[in-house]
Amino acid sequence: MGVKQVKKFAAPDDAAKLILRNAIDKYALSARGYHRLLKVARTIADLNGEKTISQRHVLEALQYRREQEM
Repeated sequence: MGVKQVKKFAAPDDAAKLILRNAIDKYALSARGYHRLLKVARTIADLNGEKTISQRHVLEALQYRREQEM
């Protein structure tokens, strides 16, 4: 998925956006890291049969980041 597809298919809800903003600041996420996180969160939401990425999907995606990246 490219950036355009991420914007179209991996749009988070408002609560998830807040978590993402905090993660960007706390973990100094690059644009690439941000998009990778959204892709993982989108996959988690898909596996749960949900159309929208919620904060729990983003939090779970954050847990999968390697220790070196944090």
